[in-house]
Amino acid sequence: MSENAKWYVVHTYSGYEKKVAATIEKTVENRRLQDVILEVSVPTEEVTELTADNKKKTVERKIFPGYVLIKMVMTDESWHAVRNTRGVTGFVGPGSKPVPLNEAEVAALGVEKHEIIVPYAVGDSIKIIDGPLNTFIGVVEEIELEKNRVRVVISLFGRETPVELELDQVEPLVV
Repeated sequence: MSENAKWYVVHTYSGYEKKVAATIEKTVENRRLQDVILEVSVPTEEVTELTADNKKKTVERKIFPGYVLIKMVMTDESWHAVRNTRGVTGFVGPGSKPVPLNEAEVAALGVEKHEIIVPYAVGDSIKIIDGPLNTFIGVVEEIELEKNRVRVVISLFGRETPVELELDQVEPLVV
């Protein structure tokens, strides 16, 4: 059943996002709804602010004030459990019909982290396996996991040329 789970956005009173998330998680535990409500998230980011006396202070700020993201299977029971939580004003969608986020929206929000395992490191020799430079051999110069990018130096027309590729476009060179 959990493969049918989708991300939904719930509107809450501003400032009550964490309280609503905690209450929903407690409800899930008490009513044994773990198979229909899988995850509750209040997306936040770390921000550095300057105080009045010019000191830097790192604070956690909500990315979407007034909203909580929930990964759930939409059933009558799960809908009622979320909708009847104190502080929830409703699901985002037309009327009373919740609309799930599509995969592009979920990826843009960054609520689902897909762990990428990179079988190579900076300085390793690799082979390009996709794209116009397919079959070229190069050396990894930089890896940016959060941007899904790897910079590789290849020999092109007798010159060392850096190229940026996606992480899955290269594989370690097996000698």
